[in-house]
Amino acid sequence: MDPKIFNQLKTLIYDASGITLTEQKETLVSTRLAKRLRVLKMETHEEYLAFLDNGRNSEELVSLLDVISTNVTSFFREVEHFDFTEKVMTEWLAEGQNRFRFWSAASSSGEEPYSLAMKLCEIFGGKNVDAKILATDISTKVLALCMEGVYPKERLATVPKPMLDKYFTRIANPEGGEESYKVRPILQNMIAFRRINLSTPPFSIHGPIDIVFCRNVMIYFDKDVRTRLLSEIYRVLRPGGYLFVGHSESLTSLKTEFTPVRPAIYYKKV
Repeated sequence: MDPKIFNQLKTLIYDASGITLTEQKETLVSTRLAKRLRVLKMETHEEYLAFLDNGRNSEELVSLLDVISTNVTSFFREVEHFDFTEKVMTEWLAEGQNRFRFWSAASSSGEEPYSLAMKLCEIFGGKNVDAKILATDISTKVLALCMEGVYPKERLATVPKPMLDKYFTRIANPEGGEESYKVRPILQNMIAFRRINLSTPPFSIHGPIDIVFCRNVMIYFDKDVRTRLLSEIYRVLRPGGYLFVGHSESLTSLKTEFTPVRPAIYYKKV
């Protein structure tokens, strides 16, 4: 890819999503952009840039972000966060709280919010509790997968067998291929899916939210974007609420009001 073309794309992607692409990502961008060229039956990157019209073609810009976004996830990824959630939820329930709100800020293809929903159902054990999860992502493609809630068997390897039997329905493949599983309504009804660009706060989220999962996404943002995002999360989080980030992420270099609890877990003081 011509360096000039790459720089133009890099600027467009940053302005639209906050994702910072270094020169080392040029090959990745070129490979993923080839998917859009094939779909649109275009021959050159120059032709594609003209089609984007400097970002004014909003529909195609969303499609570009869909192919550029990295969506690596799994059920119960970084399981310590779900164990910590169980601990604090048990305490809050014992204190009489029965309304809970959660935000999975970069929900990808749905494994994170559905893992959280399973954990919550297990914690509640049939109690009459008002609990909702907001699951957001910049990619319309993965949000569609979230809402469909269908996963091949191999993607469910980290889901304990009792949970698999309880919260998923097996879908037989009539052609003899690998079987799939569909999330049951008890989980889907807990979750609202919405497209949000994390680089452009403020968001139309009023809160208060008890726990925010914002994991393994800020590594793609520069310091300014991370600072704005964390300020917005702090706004919607209730006093006494928690923020989980990815284990490869840290807030130590950023000026925030969060109090560290343990690695990758932060607290909003009461």
